[in-house]
Formats: sequence, structure tokens, C-alpha cells
Amino acid sequence: MPPTDLLLASQNPGKLAEMRVLVGGLPFRILGPHDVGIDDAPEETGTTFEENAALKARHYAGRSGLMAVADDSGISVDALDGAPGLYSSRFGGEGADDSDRNRLLLAKLKDVPRNARGAHFTSAVAVARGGDVVFEATETVDGLIADAPRGPNGFGYDPLFFYPPFGKTFGEVSHFEKDKVSHRGKAFARLRRFLETLP
Repeated sequence: MPPTDLLLASQNPGKLAEMRVLVGGLPFRILGPHDVGIDDAPEETGTTFEENAALKARHYAGRSGLMAVADDSGISVDALDGAPGLYSSRFGGEGADDSDRNRLLLAKLKDVPRNARGAHFTSAVAVARGGDVVFEATETVDGLIADAPRGPNGFGYDPLFFYPPFGKTFGEVSHFEKDKVSHRGKAFARLRRFLETLP
């Protein structure tokens, strides 16, 4: 019997690559949106990470006819009252890239001392089949915003996210090390357990 198709519902190349690793080895044929001719993303109108993840999962499942896995994630900085939070990927406005967003975040924290630079990443994961959300999980990881980007690995805010138990940013560690402790790694570990129970 051919493997079941599983659509990873993200247009972000960095996130898509990370998601592929996190579901690797499962008995599914892993597809991205471009593999099934979907080049657009839904408007993220939810008021929580969970709402946006479910919205995206339903959108891609409906468009493709496949079971779809979506993640909505972001970084929340204590000194910025939880910003950028839900707007992490839109921080800096239209056309801003990862380095632009990191520069903006550092500029906003330029006078904030290290002990007040607490932050956490959140990842909400949802699976939709047909119009139904059949799985949801949310995980977080706590750290600090470094005073400059460090490390070439990961994507997004990883080079700025200092994780005290490692003494390094997520940009300075391998994806294997990061996935053991990260918000998305923990949420996808729960997702894997769910997918392994499917008939």
C-alpha cells in the first residue's frame, strides 16, 4: 500500500525544512504546499497561536484534500509586553526579512539590561482532515534576547534567542540539539505520537 500523503502547511522555507525533519521517518509521503500547487496562504485572523494554527490547517486541508499539519509560532518578549507575539512573522512590515526583524527587535531593546530581556517562543500545532481539526498541541521554551545575533543555524529569531541551559543561542546549536528543547520540537514530538496512532 502506498504511504498516506501528509501536507506540511507552511510557505516559510525555513519552517518547512524544520517541519520536514521533525516528521521524518513516519510512514507518510511528506509534501509542501508547492508540491500540490498551493502558492497562497490564508490571512491569519486568529487572536491566538492556536486559532491561527487551526485556521491554516483547515485552509490547506480544504484546498488539497489531504491531511494537513500547520504550525503558528512566534516570539514574545517580556520588555515589549509580549510583542511581537502573534505578529512575529510580520514584525517590521511588508517586505522585511529575518535580518530586518532581528535588527528591529535589537533596536527596541537597546537600553534594556540583560536581566530584563526575558522571552519565550510558542509553537501551536494543528492537524486538519477534511473540515475537522483532529489534533492540537502548544509548547513553549523560555530564554533571553541576546545583545547581537549569534550563529548561522536555524531561521527567524533563532540567532537572537539565548537558551541558558545551553549557554548559546538557537542559532549556535545543531537542529538536533535545538529540536530536543525547542517550542516546535516539543509540539512536534506530541504530533508524532498522534500520527503514530492513526490507522
